[in-house]
Amino acid sequence: MALDGNDILARARTGSGKTAVFAIPVINKILKYKQAHPFEQRKTQAIIIAPSKELCHQLKEHIGKLTTCCLREIKCVDVASGEVNDIKPLLVAVVPDIVIGTPAKILAHIQAGSLNDLKKSIRSLVVDEADLIFSFGFQEDMQKLVEKAIPKEGCQAYLVSATLNPDVINLKNLVLHKPVVIKLEEPELPKCDQLAQYHISCQEDEKFVLLIALIKLNLLRGRTIIFVNSLKRCYKLKLFLEQFAVKSCLLNPELPVATRCNVVDQFNKGIYNQIIACDEKCVHDPTARRKGDHPKGQKLDKDYAIARGIDFQSVSNVINFDFPTTVTAYVHRVGRTARALNSVNSNITEGTVLSFVAQDEHKYFNKVKNAFGDAANFKPYSFKMEELEAFRYRSKDAIRAVTKDVIRAARLKEIQAELRNSTRLKSFLKSNPNDVQLLKHDRSIRRLSTQQHLQDVPDYIVPPTLKTRQRQFSVSEKRRHETEVELSAPTSKKSSKRATKGKVNRAKSAAALNQKQKKKARLSDPLKRPRAMQRGKMRRKKSK
Repeated sequence: MALDGNDILARARTGSGKTAVFAIPVINKILKYKQAHPFEQRKTQAIIIAPSKELCHQLKEHIGKLTTCCLREIKCVDVASGEVNDIKPLLVAVVPDIVIGTPAKILAHIQAGSLNDLKKSIRSLVVDEADLIFSFGFQEDMQKLVEKAIPKEGCQAYLVSATLNPDVINLKNLVLHKPVVIKLEEPELPKCDQLAQYHISCQEDEKFVLLIALIKLNLLRGRTIIFVNSLKRCYKLKLFLEQFAVKSCLLNPELPVATRCNVVDQFNKGIYNQIIACDEKCVHDPTARRKGDHPKGQKLDKDYAIARGIDFQSVSNVINFDFPTTVTAYVHRVGRTARALNSVNSNITEGTVLSFVAQDEHKYFNKVKNAFGDAANFKPYSFKMEELEAFRYRSKDAIRAVTKDVIRAARLKEIQAELRNSTRLKSFLKSNPNDVQLLKHDRSIRRLSTQQHLQDVPDYIVPPTLKTRQRQFSVSEKRRHETEVELSAPTSKKSSKRATKGKVNRAKSAAALNQKQKKKARLSDPLKRPRAMQRGKMRRKKSK
């Protein structure tokens, strides 16, 4: 339908591969146009709009992979991150075929003269995660952008979203002309064979006990995303896990987009198995970004979104450490696992969602449960809290150590590191070495002292019901190691004989060398020399 030139309004579940739905037809259209007009000057033919910087960065990477074999013909630039004056020379010099960015950034470049004559050249317009564009406060920017850059005729438009809400209808009237509506008849949540959903009813302080017990007892296998509802909570949880020698990374919306994308890349590469993310404000309350009612003193990036659109790869588990307050937030958190490519890229065929439900969060849990009914298939995660008494005792020690001062110090440390590593500040810091010294010799930041005894799990604190499981696991590990040794050993009889001969010869030569060294040491020590040698020396001295 897209290749036939129709405007498209597509709704499909998160993780189903919506990016390719618009990217392939857009690339195909540009290549066909260039084939028909080989001597025409390069011009911008497509604009792709997304609500967050992270999503723009991801779209640029995906389009880069799709255009690997035609990089000379198609140029793509992401203008979402970075200042207008820094990117303007690149846009003027390259004249990209595809421009990706948030509505505000693309409009700023049009006003600065970086993108000219778009009304004459634009042939494709894409709005990704369309239901969030207005929620992020981009309504006015979108209207101005359509007026200034999008022609009324001859431009094919795509609206792609995971949910259809009134905001999408407004956008549809703004950019689409007689669109083909593609609404996949599928549940909002993956099927039961793809997604297992569990919940644990617990107290607030028991959440930390449960999480560390699950990690330390090897009950969580594979990569895990842990969702919390605030940034302070992110740091508290990260510092708590550090004391148990559990490495994790967190996504901080206060830091630049390049740093955030780097954290996601590290997680996708398997450097960290746990990533802690705070759910953005707009997921809980879509009007929050419009009103700008962020918590006092919290300067979050307004183009930040982590539960939507970002492709976390090969995620086995999603843990709702704090239960989401809306059904939409739950759907998009769950969508980080059981994604379409997981079964292709890895052996993961099923995702697991585990929700910790405190007493005051049961109202949100019941709301989600009633919204999906039997389709949700929630199962209680049976865990005997009385068997985790030793973990509770250890967790209390760890939580007590994570004070407000320690959390503040950790945040300051991250900001200092960003200042030192900032590419924009490099020239300034070179010309102002005193400022570099001030950064280096700033007042000492209070560090969290890790406790060695928390890092190991002695056998006596393992619950009795899990001891047999752990023993089986260790036996299987031993067998696997033995098979690896057998596979790496020489197969033929001759080669095995040579190997054993070599081992014997090496052992003999090592023993002979050891004997020589011992003899030399004995002769050099007058107290350990043989008496005959000592008498001979005395006679020689007398004769002299």
